Amino acid sequence: MAGARTSQRSFLGLAALLFAASAAVTVAWCGAMSEMGGMAMPGGWTMSMAWMRMPGQGWSAAAAGFLAMWTVMMVAMMLPSLVPMLLRYRQAVGAGRAGGAGRLGRLTALVGLAYFAVWSAVGAAAYPLGVALAAVEMQHRWAARLVPLAVGLVVLAAGALQFSGWKARRLACCREAPGPLPADAATAWRHGLRLGLRCAACCAGPTAVLLVLGVMDLGAMALATAAISAERLAPRGVRVARAIGVVCVGAGGLLVARSFRGG
Repeated sequence: MAGARTSQRSFLGLAALLFAASAAVTVAWCGAMSEMGGMAMPGGWTMSMAWMRMPGQGWSAAAAGFLAMWTVMMVAMMLPSLVPMLLRYRQAVGAGRAGGAGRLGRLTALVGLAYFAVWSAVGAAAYPLGVALAAVEMQHRWAARLVPLAVGLVVLAAGALQFSGWKARRLACCREAPGPLPADAATAWRHGLRLGLRCAACCAGPTAVLLVLGVMDLGAMALATAAISAERLAPRGVRVARAIGVVCVGAGGLLVARSFRGG
């Protein structure tokens, strides 16, 4: 029993260190992006440098840089809500079946790697889409002028999604405890992928809001992290999700109204 408590304290300490390191790197990256500024666009908004290449940089290097930033950012954002899921995995496997605390730690790390592999795939899919949209917006003024309206509609839709039964079911999946699991690497990897896919689906609304408001905007990132963590960790997650939905619907409505006034 004492060994299990020591193992859990070590796990929580490592998770805290990983969160602190990823948050520090994210803040530094965001600061560097902020110093570069952005491109003023028709419609009164600014395009983020995240969708642009640096001078002399190829597209492959730009994509790799974005993916690295995205993955570190996701570690900082998602780790607070992932830790309880990893604790449930450790309980489902158990130190005895895992063959000791060291092997249990390695299996837990494998679950986390698979989980963040899913989020890296989300970033890999988002980047070419963001680059393509940015190219269209830079080439066509009418497209650029529609962006504030589109942003408001995305925030509005994300808020509406928070009230759906689909969202409630996704939250329940994120909170459920798995039954006894085999203590092997293949099962750990599959479990991490399953957690990542469920989480990416559950966070579709906040992720969309983050992408349209500013993927490297610290304020938007902090709000998304707080919203995701609150609806996952609060005792009544569905109520919290709906409260977040109220805020998003209100904010989306204001953004839509502002886009018409600005236009």
